[in-house]
Formats: sequence, structure tokens, C-alpha cells
Amino acid sequence: MAPDATLLGLAPVVGAGTRLMVLGSFPGVASLQAAQYYAHPRNQFWPMLSALWGLDLRALPYAQRLQVVRERGLGLWDVYASCRRPGSLDSAIRDARYNDFSGLRARAPALVAVAHNGAESARAMAHLAGLGLAVHRLPSTSPAHASWSFERKLAAWREVFALYDPT
Repeated sequence: MAPDATLLGLAPVVGAGTRLMVLGSFPGVASLQAAQYYAHPRNQFWPMLSALWGLDLRALPYAQRLQVVRERGLGLWDVYASCRRPGSLDSAIRDARYNDFSGLRARAPALVAVAHNGAESARAMAHLAGLGLAVHRLPSTSPAHASWSFERKLAAWREVFALYDPT
């Protein structure tokens, strides 16, 4: 793939019971190659959910992880539908185009909140303001965001998830 090629993101993981949507910025190289959210082995997303929910999602095949995510009322997507970016760093994103969030309510009628996974995703807060949803900013699970310990990130994620996860 040419370094200046336009990259396309992943389809949303969403269902009628989705209450909380976690929005990343754009999938990294490992995720794009695997066609899986948070596929980089050092990304803390799946360990984070595992700790929050008390089950080892990493031990499950990807399709089963997504099933659990949907059953728990969680949705996954990214703020950008496409961009140009060599590598995986958010700071290298160029010519980004937002996903079409206007139809999100129809796809997820129970949706009440979005949580941005990291600073680059959170830059889209104003873009999503018209949806009438609660908006949260979470510390990034990316391996590039190592300034916070896993335990500190977990505490922040737990606080937000407690608002929307009935289990």
C-alpha cells in the first residue's frame, strides 16, 4: 500500500441495544490488516474490557468478543471513516473524513452516550454535539499512550462504564 493511499476504516459494531459507543480515532495498521478493532497486541482495549467485565475477552475468538460487546450494550466505531496516514500514529493522520454519525440513532435507538478513546477521537466532540448524547473522554488504550498506568486508565474507564453498563 502506498504511503499516501487513502485508508478506509472498519464498519461499526452496533446493535439495537447499544447504550454506549466507544469511538477511537482510526484503526492502526494491525487493526486494518486484521480487519478487527484494537488488534495490536499491546493495545489495552481488550484487557480493559476484560478487567471491567471480569471475563477474559482475549481468550475468545474475535467474533465472540464482538458478540459479548453487543450483548453488554457497547458499540465500537471510529470518528474517521477514511484518512491518509503512514503507520499508526494519530499525529500522522491527514485528510481525515468523519464517519456519518447522522444515522447512528436509527442503528442504535437505545444509545445514550459516546466515549472517546483518546485525545484524537475527542477532537470530534464538537462534531458529535448535535446528536444529543452524553459525551465522555477516556484515556487512550493505545500503546502510544503510556504515560498513564493500566490501573489509572481502568479507574477512568470504570467510572464511565458504571453509568451505562447495567451488569
